[in-house]
Amino acid sequence: MSVNGCILNGEGDELEVVVHVGTNGMGKVRNEILHQEFKDLGRSKNSCVNRCGERVNHNYSCQCNRACVKYGDCCSDYNFCRCMEADSSCKGRCGETYNSKNPCHCNTKCSRYHNCCQDYSSQCGESNPGASFTEKEILVVSEQLYSLDTNKATENEVHLNLQDSVPNSKTGAKIDLAQQRLFAYVNEEVLFSKPTFAKFIALLNNYNRMTGIEERFTMEQLEEQDMFITEIMKSSIMDKLYRILLTKKMYNSMVEFEEDLKKMWFGLYSRSNSVLDSSGFEHVFSGEIKRGKVSGFHNWVRFYLAEKNGELNYYSYNYNGPWINYPDVLAMQFNWNGYFKQVGSEFIGSSPEFDFAIYTLCFIAKPNSQCTVSLGGNIMKIQTYTWTKTTYGNGKKYVASAFPLTP
Repeated sequence: MSVNGCILNGEGDELEVVVHVGTNGMGKVRNEILHQEFKDLGRSKNSCVNRCGERVNHNYSCQCNRACVKYGDCCSDYNFCRCMEADSSCKGRCGETYNSKNPCHCNTKCSRYHNCCQDYSSQCGESNPGASFTEKEILVVSEQLYSLDTNKATENEVHLNLQDSVPNSKTGAKIDLAQQRLFAYVNEEVLFSKPTFAKFIALLNNYNRMTGIEERFTMEQLEEQDMFITEIMKSSIMDKLYRILLTKKMYNSMVEFEEDLKKMWFGLYSRSNSVLDSSGFEHVFSGEIKRGKVSGFHNWVRFYLAEKNGELNYYSYNYNGPWINYPDVLAMQFNWNGYFKQVGSEFIGSSPEFDFAIYTLCFIAKPNSQCTVSLGGNIMKIQTYTWTKTTYGNGKKYVASAFPLTP
């Protein structure tokens, strides 16, 4: 079989990929077909099938990212990944017209629709692949959002019991070093009675955490999504973010912004088994189980409630931010009903609208990138990822993930 100038021979673990350079492009088949052909062939510890671009994973005998070339530990079929990267780059594509079959785009409108290729900035000369934010602007806006978080917890409303820390090299040890819960005290009466907290908590029991199982919502649950968006848009934080994006001509009205937020965060897509089993909100704020591990789960309220209900066992932490007031940042290890999270980073004590605003800012301004923000005078980074396999609207990208990066 030949796809995009790549010849695929064999099957399963014996699959061989040969890259042909200089093809005439006739009868070109798009990358999603190549993805599906490989998906159908399964997954192996010594193959790049369904693993292209993933982070280093020492559970596998070889790797499938660009760094493997440098370190000499690429799988034998890594050339397949190089084939897949061809349509994920802006090299030779700057200014091309929109094509819905491309996984990412290289024209001036891609910034608005959050679907630029990762090398759009370097290949096409744009200063930023997001919504034309400068680095300085992001620092200023993030500081403004931080200062507007009036619903955040005070030091009297949330008490932590950090207990033992572990070095980054030991985060995968799966050793429970904590005799007690992480959250020693949370003033639920004060915090969770606030409308944005209450509307947020109402969403958390609407999801099946296992990927591969279709999410099906009742009319009441869909209304809860609408009520949450409506409530957070009443906050000074989200109003500020909207007005900034309005000046950037990203949106023409509040209604348009609210509709886009709902699709961006709550729109369903498939992480497993070709069923609509996931969304940005579920992944980031509620958490999922994928391939036997906790995936996402970057919210302190969710953590507290799961720990309180006996569903989560806190093990240790490997990073505690420099903030003396909330919101703070913590990275920790925990077990969620039999599934381990090696490093789960999240803001602590923040309001739902703050998390939603800061992640949305970075998703729009610096998609698929490290977004440098300033919070209370402290500089940190937030990583966002777009979902690349399906889109909404005119090629807009769903949120795949967003979380605080920790050293």
